[in-house]
Amino acid sequence: MHGTGKPPFVKETGFRHFVSAARYSWQGFLRLLQEAAFRQQLGGFVLGIIVLLLVGATFERIFIFAGLMMVLFAFEAVNTAIEELVDHLSPEFSIFGRHAKDLGSLACACLIGLNAAYLAYAVAEVYLR
Repeated sequence: MHGTGKPPFVKETGFRHFVSAARYSWQGFLRLLQEAAFRQQLGGFVLGIIVLLLVGATFERIFIFAGLMMVLFAFEAVNTAIEELVDHLSPEFSIFGRHAKDLGSLACACLIGLNAAYLAYAVAEVYLR
């Protein structure tokens, strides 16, 4: 407790919890926008959707691509959280910090590769019909 006699944090419940969670998610999105990698991924998402629309891909293919991109965005958010924690816990170089950041980067790179391969597949599928 602090000077007011109330606990410093009260967990919201019900609808107020939903509103708070939405606010936290929005704040996370705004934080992620500060990352160049995320902005590039957003650009890839928009470009990928445009390409799929231009070639006449099915709604299903566009939906799957969008879902895969959401997974990438989620991993980018986790990777950024890992980097924030590492930078706080170990501002100087450390092997654990390097490994944590490299592993987070690998997770994002794997998803970028998967998304690019799926986009190529979806485009090729249109031309092979």
